[in-house]
Parts: sequence; C-alpha cells; structure tokens
Amino acid sequence: MAFFDSEIVQDEAKHLFGDYQQLMQLGSDYGKFDREGKKLYIEQMESMMDRYRVFMKRFELSEDFQAKLTVEQLRTQLGQFGLTPETMFSQMQLTLERMKSQLEPQG
Repeated sequence: MAFFDSEIVQDEAKHLFGDYQQLMQLGSDYGKFDREGKKLYIEQMESMMDRYRVFMKRFELSEDFQAKLTVEQLRTQLGQFGLTPETMFSQMQLTLERMKSQLEPQG
C-alpha cells in the first residue's frame, strides 16, 4: 500500500493540518489572552509540534517514493529560507520557550 493511501496517514494529516489552522487563527488573538489562556495556547502549540514531528518522521522512515519526495520537497522549500526541518522545529521551540518566559513573573 502506498504511504498516502493509508487511512491512518490521511486521517492524521487531516486532523493535524485542521488543528494547526485552528491554532493559527486563534493565535491571531494571542495578545488579548489572559495569562492562563496564553499558557494553554503554548501547551497546545507544543503538543502540535510533537505531533508534527512524529508525522514527519513517518515520512522520513517510509520507503514509499511519494513520502520520500514529500520530504525532499519540504527540505527544498525550507532551504529557500535557509532552514532544514530540524532548524525549523528548533526555531519554533525557541519561540515557544520565549513566549513561556514572558509569562513568568518578573521580579
């Protein structure tokens, strides 16, 4: 069975990208959130990043030609911005860590 023919892959992709879009829409109001709302948003983003990392690892480990092509296309697209998937995840994690530190009481 081809990688993209798998119901599991299709289902996870649909949920992952749908959840991501919802979080991005929600994030446009991040500045209006109270402290607890910001903490919850950051936790949801961290969970999303973990899910995305696992999803991408499935692509990388697959022997399927389409999966390998997808990984190469992502690498090429990110490369245009001077990034790799690994640096993209690192930068996103740094951003979330910065967001967390801004929520800590200053003193």
